[in-house]
Amino acid sequence: MTYRDIELEIDDPVAVLRLNRPEKLNAFTYDTLREIRAAIDECTADRRVVGIVITGNGRGFCAGLDAATLAAVTAAPNERREADRNDDTLPGIFSYLLEVPKPVISAVNGVAAGGGMILAMMSDLRVASNDASFTTVFLKRGLIAEHGSSWLLPRLVGIGRALDLLWMSDRIDAATALKYGFVESVVAPAALLSTACDYVRKLAVTSSPAAIAETKRLLYRHVGIGYADALREADASQWRFVASADAREGAMALVEKRAPKFTRLGG
Repeated sequence: MTYRDIELEIDDPVAVLRLNRPEKLNAFTYDTLREIRAAIDECTADRRVVGIVITGNGRGFCAGLDAATLAAVTAAPNERREADRNDDTLPGIFSYLLEVPKPVISAVNGVAAGGGMILAMMSDLRVASNDASFTTVFLKRGLIAEHGSSWLLPRLVGIGRALDLLWMSDRIDAATALKYGFVESVVAPAALLSTACDYVRKLAVTSSPAAIAETKRLLYRHVGIGYADALREADASQWRFVASADAREGAMALVEKRAPKFTRLGG
């Protein structure tokens, strides 16, 4: 597929998806959202890709929904709601990232506002540049905690801080985001992309892609169920994996003192 609003580069085992509207701080239109989804689907199907890194070109990560697009949506909300309605998918602009069977890492290089913060939030891990900043911004636009942020944000930072970030919509810097637990690490701007990509490269050497996918699925699923059901489901999954080819390969690699050669995921 030819992309206009994004760039996609695959360098086994990493796919780097760059938002590419720098003159608009990478604010997205509905075309941008469609391109991001298509690129994620492409990476999911590509056996070369162990993990996906998302970042922005220019000085911004993503300023959220483009102002002109936001104005159009608020002018005809019912029309947009009907266009977006799909009973087969989770609601929310980037909620599908939770179900992607490969790690998704946001490398936040600048401001992440509104939907841009949602993109970072729905990623599995977040690495921030010292230049990064974050704001929910929704309530300043007369909106509420959108696109699943009311479910995920308090699980990352706690209820009180989540309410404060949503109510006040103040911009926080990378150091504060790290203190709150919203990001996992903060690095110098020059090291941002290499840090995120190196994480995927290390995973590709050390960990089974199938086990990575199942662990991600279990963690997100178990956030919303009781411990008894979670333990039973994890036990069933554990015994499936004990009998898998990757488990045998992992055991032999240990015995033979070599790196394991796990099966990649994809079409």
